[in-house]
Amino acid sequence: MSKDKEPTVISLHSVYVMTLVWGTLIQFSEESEFVVDKSKIGLTRVPKDLPPQTKVLDVSQNFITELHLSDISFLSQLTVLRLSQNRMQCLDISVFKFNQDLEYLDLSHNQLQTILCHPITSLKHLDLSFNDFEALPICKEFGNLTQLNFLGLSATKLQQLDLLPIAHLHLSCILLDLERYYMKENEKESLQILNTKKLHLVFHPNSFFSVQVNISVKSVGCLQLANIKLSDDNCQVFITFLLELTQGPTLLNFTLNHVETTWKCLVGIFQFLWPKPVEYLSIYNLTIVESIDEEDFIYYETTLKGVKIEHITKRVFIFSQTALYRVFSDMNIRMLTIADTHFIHMLCPQVPSTFNFLNFTQNVFTDSVFQNCKTLARLETLILQKNKLEDLFKISLMTKDMLSLEILDVSSNSLEYDRHGENCTWVGSIVVLNLSSNILTDSVFRCLPPRIKVLDLHSNRIRSIPKDVAHLEALQELNVASNSLAHLPGCGSFSSLSILTIDYNSISNPSADFFQSCQKIRSLKAGNNPFQCTCELRDFIQSLGQVSSDVVESWPDSYECEYPESYKGTLLKDFRVSELSCNTALLIVTIGVTGLALALTMTGLCVYFDLPWYLRMLCQWTQTRRRARNVPLEELQRTLQFHAFISYSEHDSAWVKNELVPCLEKEGIKICLHERNFVPGKSIMENIINCIEKSYKSIFVLSPNFVQSEWCHYELYFAHHNLFHEGSDNLILILLDPIPQNSIPGKYHKLKALMAQRTYLEWPKEKSKHGLFWANIRAAFNIKLKLVAEEDDVKT
Repeated sequence: MSKDKEPTVISLHSVYVMTLVWGTLIQFSEESEFVVDKSKIGLTRVPKDLPPQTKVLDVSQNFITELHLSDISFLSQLTVLRLSQNRMQCLDISVFKFNQDLEYLDLSHNQLQTILCHPITSLKHLDLSFNDFEALPICKEFGNLTQLNFLGLSATKLQQLDLLPIAHLHLSCILLDLERYYMKENEKESLQILNTKKLHLVFHPNSFFSVQVNISVKSVGCLQLANIKLSDDNCQVFITFLLELTQGPTLLNFTLNHVETTWKCLVGIFQFLWPKPVEYLSIYNLTIVESIDEEDFIYYETTLKGVKIEHITKRVFIFSQTALYRVFSDMNIRMLTIADTHFIHMLCPQVPSTFNFLNFTQNVFTDSVFQNCKTLARLETLILQKNKLEDLFKISLMTKDMLSLEILDVSSNSLEYDRHGENCTWVGSIVVLNLSSNILTDSVFRCLPPRIKVLDLHSNRIRSIPKDVAHLEALQELNVASNSLAHLPGCGSFSSLSILTIDYNSISNPSADFFQSCQKIRSLKAGNNPFQCTCELRDFIQSLGQVSSDVVESWPDSYECEYPESYKGTLLKDFRVSELSCNTALLIVTIGVTGLALALTMTGLCVYFDLPWYLRMLCQWTQTRRRARNVPLEELQRTLQFHAFISYSEHDSAWVKNELVPCLEKEGIKICLHERNFVPGKSIMENIINCIEKSYKSIFVLSPNFVQSEWCHYELYFAHHNLFHEGSDNLILILLDPIPQNSIPGKYHKLKALMAQRTYLEWPKEKSKHGLFWANIRAAFNIKLKLVAEEDDVKT
């Protein structure tokens, strides 16, 4: 015994759980629902630890032999119970009497031999098929299952009135398992099925068909038979079995699944069904054995509209291709599907055909199929996907005589078009063309039907859409997904385009003018492209935001930045870049305006805080220090007795004696003044010259009074002809008060030049500026001089 594992419980909040079997749809949408899956874990009994809220319980494919009331009575909300593929032999349906919501009960593929009935009026799906019942397990209580849609049964023998208790029910489907059915010799049983829309009969998969029971149906619309093994010997037994089943006027669909037969028997079945009131014949998983020879087939007038055959296996390797294909090509029906059969060809009908729909998916047809075929003039839809087609030009030739062809599907082939100078010859009626999953390039746009409305070119090798496409004015829907397109095409050549699918390409910078060019577009799918999130993409994103969200498919989840790396994975809707960084003209204007505003602001601040004065003073201080360092100390000390000689007007003597002299002498600077240092007995001119020559610096206190002073003129005259000539490195000009340029005599052109160059120190009126002024004065004397004693000069 396997140890029970913990139940898998999935809480479903506002999530739909749907079960669809034989037309029965069970849907859950309430909150707090539970689905428990305990299948395939070796259980021998139903677990006891299930959540009481369980609605769906799957314990299929285990080893459960019995089901007791206590196993599921506490699951009062149970709706779906799957018990298929276990080992149950007996079942008392009363164990479900507390499960009043039970709608779906699957007990198929067990070993049930008997059931004890109990009314459960909520059941919609009851499957008792593939069990070991001798007779059909129909209880009179089943007649109360008024909501029942699907009923699966099995039996080893049948009686005509077995289904009488449920004859009044309107069932959607009855599945009757006849795998174990057997009949005594010389006895022919019968079964009457009164009311069901679909009847599904399953026979033994490995035995030749031998069932001779007479099953009559009253109003079945769909008949499906599975596991049919026929030979030429028992083929008539099967046709006789079909005789009663196909009598009803309501039978529209007849399906055979898993059929093994000879070609002769298959043609016989076709011949039998041709005059019957069946509209659609479908055969799935057909195996043809023994031989394929030409068979006579009479195409009676028929109600049959369509024949579908999917997945044919041929165990015959040498046969006449004409014998095989001619039976199908000459059928006088409207729709024919032969898919997944590995047919290498199909013949053109010998007479004008009634076909308007042909589907030959997943065969091995080549370009030669239907060439020069003039008998398919009524064909409207042709599907040739998943074949071996290679030349698009030949495909166009194939269609030229199909005068009614509107839909052509040649996808998933190996189609190319590389012809130059040869025009494709398409029939003009084609409006839908599927060329997807081929190896077509840009040249395909030179080989397209002129009136095409829907064109599918996804999964090809297209790099660009030519701008000179001039014959696709009717095109409404274009799919070029999964190619190598680098640009989003406009609608200049597609004036009617309304649907464009262009995702999974190489588009990095789509044009923002797309929606202006494509005024009729109502659906655009352009996601999953390597978008480059730069300024060029900004306008496109803005244009996306201006259209309806219904127009742009998969927005915004499929639209992400790929480049640059810093934006990779960012949704386009979240990508932000400023107008300033994307507009060069605006950036230049902004920088210019900002620079101008900054310049005006700095100018205003300079004027307000008198910054130019500070800068001039600082510059002169620096130059003075540099010149002082460049003069040899020995030369300076040769005859110097004073640090500075001061020349000033008597009208400015108060400032000189109260401000200038005290400040300099406090720093240890020896000053030469005419009133205390001129030598008596010498002329004033001689004293001026001696004082200037014996002073390291000459300080001139300039003011309007200085310009009007006669002695100041002499001092400046000497300075003009002597000190200025030597380079004026030892000259210090202090502007005490402003001097108008026109008030300076013309002979003092050097002074005018100096003042024009603003090489003077201004005495500031504000006390806050005095410190810098004195720093500049001190800088001119920042040198250690050993002055000659004044007495030495007197002695000489």
